Amino acid sequence: MQKFNDLKTLITNIEADVIKFYEKENAAAGTRVRKGMQDIKKLVQDIRVEVQSKKKVD
Repeated sequence: MQKFNDLKTLITNIEADVIKFYEKENAAAGTRVRKGMQDIKKLVQDIRVEVQSKKKVD
């Protein structure tokens, strides 16, 4: 459950940069969004693996 909460936090943290990139066309914010999305991708994969392993145990 902690990893899911971490995921929500990551999404919240990049929200301002997403707005800056799309609405104000700030290129630096786009770089931060891409990095944040990569971190999200890694965390989501960890969650998927954890869920799958828990399903196999139960």
